[in-house]
Amino acid sequence: MPHTPDPGTPESAHEEEPWLSSDEVAKLWPVRRDWLPGVARRADVRVRRFGGASRGTWGAEPTFYYFHPGDVRRAAPAIAEGRVDIPSDWRTDTPDGRRAEFWGVLTARVAGALAIMALLVGLFLFLGTAIFLLTVE
Repeated sequence: MPHTPDPGTPESAHEEEPWLSSDEVAKLWPVRRDWLPGVARRADVRVRRFGGASRGTWGAEPTFYYFHPGDVRRAAPAIAEGRVDIPSDWRTDTPDGRRAEFWGVLTARVAGALAIMALLVGLFLFLGTAIFLLTVE
């Protein structure tokens, strides 16, 4: 990895440009947002990771990634031209990637709708039971 410094290397004190969030990088690279850290690793882009600490049986807290702006700009043409080896289902400019993105979004929306419906059914059952018990003598 010739363009990437060691992970322990401190950043220069006069660095002015803020690191880019995953949302900003997703606009610059034709890559699905979930796979940005993996693509950054393959393209020798420096990444800062925040969060992700274990909460024991409650899972883990969210993980946020920030990318070095100079490295992102350097890697953007290589990623767009296909010089970085990225699986086709990670990309947004391939049929496999678009299909995976579509089904992922559809699954999330259906799961959300089902959760809201289950909540409403539970609420109606509770209210119906309360009303029934109040009217029966």
